[in-house]
Amino acid sequence: MRQLPQVDPFPWLRRSHDIDSVIDWTEFFGNDQPVELDIGCGRGTFTWHASEANPHINYLGIELDYKEARRAADKIWKRQLPNARIVAGDANELLNKWIVPGSVAAAHVYFPDPWWKRKHKRRRLFNDEFADQLAVVVKMGGLVHSWTDVADYFEVISALMEHHPRFETLTAPAERTPENDLDYHTSFERKKRKEGETIYRGKWRKIA
Repeated sequence: MRQLPQVDPFPWLRRSHDIDSVIDWTEFFGNDQPVELDIGCGRGTFTWHASEANPHINYLGIELDYKEARRAADKIWKRQLPNARIVAGDANELLNKWIVPGSVAAAHVYFPDPWWKRKHKRRRLFNDEFADQLAVVVKMGGLVHSWTDVADYFEVISALMEHHPRFETLTAPAERTPENDLDYHTSFERKKRKEGETIYRGKWRKIA
């Protein structure tokens, strides 16, 4: 098994339980650029790709699994990306307690855990409370993006967002042919598309 880097991960990686006050984005990133969240970032493929492609935007990846979060931080540390950070912890806690309302330009939620068993579906990230949390932290006119390869989960996500009074549905990006093996939003998208799976994409804008 590949060893995690023996370097001080700060400021690339922080644990949510080390955050004890509402986040000041200017202090957190060292600039006043707009902030976008990558919720459930896994190993951080989208976080570092997006931060490299858009140096004028700050990206915060949030990942519950510490080892995965550490790997994501490793990627942005190696590239010394000033506009990317990772927080290891519960996204619901972070959204509820530590993120200023209306301070996020966009939230990205790619391939959230489907929790296949019926008795476990209550653990799914997307529910009424989560949609309400997004409506609080995303600024007016800000966006929510969510993709999944699970059709029934996408129906749930779509229903929650399309019927939420503070969001309107936009046309989601069409599937495109990747230019190379790294030209995917996430490593999970790459895996599923190579397996021939359908990817369901949604995009919503905050209007109230």
